[in-house]
Amino acid sequence: MWVPQQLPEIAKPLRDAGLRLRPQQLADLTGDPMGAVVSLGGCTASFVSPKGLVVTNHHCAYGAIQLNSTPESNLMADGFNAGTPGEEVSAGPNARIYALDSIQDVTERVRAAIAAAPDGLARTEALDRLEKQLVAQCEAEAGYRCRLYSFSGGNTYRLFRNLEITDVRLVYAPPGSIGNYGGEIDNWMWPRHTGDFSFYRAYVGPDGKPAPYSEANVPYEPKHWLEVADRPLEAGDFVMVAGYPGRTSRYALAEQFDETAGWGYPTVGAHYKRLVAMVEAAGLENPDIAVKYASTVRGWQNAMKNYDGQLEGFRRIDAAATKHAEEAKVLAWLGEQGAEGQAALDAHATLVALDAQARATRDRDLVLSQLRSTGTIGAAIQLYRRSIEQAKPDVDREQGYQERDRPGFEGALRQMERRYDPAMDRQLQEYWLREYIKLPAEQRVAALDEWLGGDDVAAVEHALDRLAKTNLGITEYRLGLMEASREDFEKNQDPAIRLAVATMPTLLELEREGKVRAGDALLARPTYLQAVADYKASQGEYVYPDANSSLRITFGNVMGYTKVDGSVQAPFTKLEQVAAKATGEAPFDAPQALLDAIAAKNHGGLADRKLGTVPVNFLSDLDITGGNSGSPVLDARGKLVGLAFDGNWESVSSNWVFDPTMTRMIAVDQRYMRWIMQEVYPAPQVLAEMGVPEKD
Repeated sequence: MWVPQQLPEIAKPLRDAGLRLRPQQLADLTGDPMGAVVSLGGCTASFVSPKGLVVTNHHCAYGAIQLNSTPESNLMADGFNAGTPGEEVSAGPNARIYALDSIQDVTERVRAAIAAAPDGLARTEALDRLEKQLVAQCEAEAGYRCRLYSFSGGNTYRLFRNLEITDVRLVYAPPGSIGNYGGEIDNWMWPRHTGDFSFYRAYVGPDGKPAPYSEANVPYEPKHWLEVADRPLEAGDFVMVAGYPGRTSRYALAEQFDETAGWGYPTVGAHYKRLVAMVEAAGLENPDIAVKYASTVRGWQNAMKNYDGQLEGFRRIDAAATKHAEEAKVLAWLGEQGAEGQAALDAHATLVALDAQARATRDRDLVLSQLRSTGTIGAAIQLYRRSIEQAKPDVDREQGYQERDRPGFEGALRQMERRYDPAMDRQLQEYWLREYIKLPAEQRVAALDEWLGGDDVAAVEHALDRLAKTNLGITEYRLGLMEASREDFEKNQDPAIRLAVATMPTLLELEREGKVRAGDALLARPTYLQAVADYKASQGEYVYPDANSSLRITFGNVMGYTKVDGSVQAPFTKLEQVAAKATGEAPFDAPQALLDAIAAKNHGGLADRKLGTVPVNFLSDLDITGGNSGSPVLDARGKLVGLAFDGNWESVSSNWVFDPTMTRMIAVDQRYMRWIMQEVYPAPQVLAEMGVPEKD
């Protein structure tokens, strides 16, 4: 996952893999084609027309589809197709499109501020203070959103400036039986047959600048947009992805890996499985719950299956042995490097000790973080914290509570009404409160114990009865508290607010303890990770930083692979396999129009000559992770050939230990996208706008 600044370094490998563009062209991040790639703040997307049309994955647009769904008009099941711009609907108050404007290296300033601070807490505060200053300067011109990124554990800091488009509208989404064909059964699996694509449109004010949703707004006109490939994609062809991968941990300590594999993934995954079962059972009784929590459940399902896949992959490749062996080699090499080596060894020891401190309260921290993210409890804590921060000058407020954060904060309060049900919220509160009373005495929180008034199920039930009387489930009430003072909250008798007030001192103290650890790591982590990079360079290896949600480029070729069982996997799947998989029941309930078109061999002029049919999904040896979803897959000439949406089961563990032999990216082929919009769920207006009108 190469950072853009490394493109000159990898120019030869790019050319050798088959890139036909000049590598320097890719280094122009606001030019063609890179300027068309945008972030959705958790997924990736790209402009595909001069009128602000944006393509991404169906699962990336799922939250917007869910927000616009009701049991009577369920867009998640039925799909959505705006025949005209006037029929497009808001993707939600917090939907965003971020178009990269510039990147500035600020390493020297950040490192100096950290070095001048006397202790851990002061270092964290110094970094926070400088980050706010840099961001404020960067955002001085309205319409931009800036973010400071740390690379390689803090050896490099870069400030990214993005145009922030706040009026995002849903244009087209295929039915769920296409966009999520195979569901959780096929998630992370190959062969795959999913039409994981949807379209948004970016809108701005009449003056061309970002503006909140308004009927007066007009489509944004990007400087660059992608053209759909006019040459068939084949096995062996060059492909590349530009996107915003979330997090990888390839440079994490061996002890951190052990913690994740031995406790983190099994524990959190087990909780998610129980929560999914709970919500699904409630949804069978109440369709409104099924709709409102659909996006939440899908997130849990994706995470828990990902964790299972990683754990299986860890066992398959003996990742623990690999991580420990690699770390042992680095430490041995450092022992031979004199004083500089000793500094890195000391930094390693510090990081190990800091991780041990955090690990001591891991069960408590998990339960508290989950409890405070439930509906009304979460709203109460966030609103009370906002009142505390509002009393400070804006520059001194905690990030997330500054004026720049107000639109997102208010948006979350508003859209809660489409993702909240009081009966379901009570069940979720009960689940985590029952987990809390299981904690050992040394991990309990005195303020929460006092609020509960007991440590048994009866106390939990009594607490739930109190919480059921909250008014925070009412949108107008929540919004009305945005400007309330701290004193207003501390007088308020709403039961959820009483809980927030009672526990806030403890939450702030735990936050302070975390900042102390983070500040100590600010010195140790860059020292150790620079040593790791130096060791790898000494072994002739290319070194790239772990993913951190910033723009990355990955490239390779279309190719299949051989599974552990020896079965050879072709790089493309076909239309006929979609029909062969269909059972008539979810998640293999392919629409009848799709099955009829396949049976009639109605390829719509989009069949691949070698395959003899329309390709559906394809594999390549690219390196992606969460956040890359929706990333445009480009051919050797920079044309759009598909959208990244998943990895194979064997690739999941590559977040920690990369396995080039088995790691494959799964993408939806642009020809299948066009076939769906031509023959199954027609959208001729979208095809025409993309410059690929229907074929005969």
